[in-house]
Amino acid sequence: MANERFFLEGFNFGEVQDAFNSTHKSSDSKEGERKQEKIRFDGADEEWGRSWNSDPLSSIMSPPLKTCLEEISKFRENENGIGDLLEPNKEKQLPLSLASFELLKKYGNGLKRLNDERQIEPNGDPPSPMVVKQELSTEEIMRIAGARFIHSSSADVHSNHPFDLSFSSLSGYETKNVELSELLLSAAEKVGNQQFDSASRLLDLCDFFSSNTGNPVQRLVYYFSGALRERINQETGRATSKGFGKEQSFNICEAIMAPSLSNMTFYKQNPFNQVSQFAGIQAIVENVTEAKRIHIIDLEIRSGLHWTIFMQALVSREAWPLELLKITAIGTTSKQLIEDTGKRLMSFAQTMNLPFSFNVVMVSDMLDLREDDFQLDDEETVAVFSEFYLARLIASPNRLDSLTKVIRNINPRVMVIIEVEANHNSPVFVDRFIETLFYLSAFFDCLDTCMERDDPNRMISESLYFGEGIRKILVAEGDERNIRNVKIDVWRACFARFDMVEAEMSISSTYQANIMAKKLACGKACTLNMDGKSLIIGWKGTPIHSLSVWKFA
Repeated sequence: MANERFFLEGFNFGEVQDAFNSTHKSSDSKEGERKQEKIRFDGADEEWGRSWNSDPLSSIMSPPLKTCLEEISKFRENENGIGDLLEPNKEKQLPLSLASFELLKKYGNGLKRLNDERQIEPNGDPPSPMVVKQELSTEEIMRIAGARFIHSSSADVHSNHPFDLSFSSLSGYETKNVELSELLLSAAEKVGNQQFDSASRLLDLCDFFSSNTGNPVQRLVYYFSGALRERINQETGRATSKGFGKEQSFNICEAIMAPSLSNMTFYKQNPFNQVSQFAGIQAIVENVTEAKRIHIIDLEIRSGLHWTIFMQALVSREAWPLELLKITAIGTTSKQLIEDTGKRLMSFAQTMNLPFSFNVVMVSDMLDLREDDFQLDDEETVAVFSEFYLARLIASPNRLDSLTKVIRNINPRVMVIIEVEANHNSPVFVDRFIETLFYLSAFFDCLDTCMERDDPNRMISESLYFGEGIRKILVAEGDERNIRNVKIDVWRACFARFDMVEAEMSISSTYQANIMAKKLACGKACTLNMDGKSLIIGWKGTPIHSLSVWKFA
């Protein structure tokens, strides 16, 4: 019963659909003019929705990872991820030094504006002492720490900096967070230079001042410090309680599939999955509008909650009664968990009197997947859904190519892809550290807004998923580094080889993403932007997820 409540509570596709219809019955969607446009939220900070056409370095709120890529490309080829995507075994090890921390310089370029905005602006009237200074976000703390770290490491420590790098403009709370972040950056730099004794001493301080139950900065430092210490152990051959070999029992994918209370709570409280899934499901709905027999192929079905949204949408379309909804889930492990998800979906479909079937295609290796495995019917309209799965195949490009060829041969009506919008695929450790740190700074800032700090479900999710993810990105190398997130431009380059054509995100999909975000308690800080034809879901302007729609030429 607890599982059924999980599916039934909190989602009403018809409610959002009605809101869209009543507002946009006669709207003219000039979609070709919406590239790089901002999708506005009522009451949202204007800077959070800033178009990415503007200079990304002009504001402290601007997305950081793009600036990282621009800086990396100055001294290393193919750092946008394409080279490593297609040839991941070419792990070119470059000298690690403070040169890698050139990435941080551009993070500090927008700090002058932050310093100005935190002062009382003259407007002809006497300044009011009642003006309240807004607390810095987690990402802003990291930006200041990065600027201070670069400044203190510079040969000319007396050089001017556009931002007041003293602590005079910061509160005591913010000062402590900046100092802790500086310790972490210093430790990472030492690890990158293989100065392990110095790094260990810095990590001792990080461990003392950080906590997995504290503020977002303390929580981030806690998990990053643990990963850095494990990398030291790996580099020096010291024994470690954790590892990436066959003995490691924890499986992130299996943990996510389990209908646990922590998974349910985490899903409901953070906006990114719900917004991206809701808009993605809408994109599929629009492409199967008149189909009587619909076949969904899900590359990694997880809990299956998103398909309850789809079922509600199908039930609400009275003009075209459905003969059958078939969902096929692909798996290489965890067959029982996938079948359990199918049973929950079957139960939900029965409550809605929806004709439904659920199939599981299990293969020992994705290279073994064939079109015949899907029992396709000529009368079916096929759609493919992939959420955070394709990035796992970047370390094995032959498997990624094989899967994409199978999908191309099936020739679905539409393929919807949700991925992490970040570059965690650099072959250089320090660069991966910086990009991951700033990405998760925004994510942990979101969690602190959406969930209580002492919420046990938050602590479990942070430990299992983010803690493990940080370890995989920073400690693992070679084939064991199976978390290799890349940005949408890399996926475009990859898919172009298979004649996949990016489709325009419809105005109804973006509108429903907007409505879904507003329904959530922390939705004001969730930002939606268009990158070409794809939707980017972010937090205060920092990209978190990408949602793209694809068809085959």
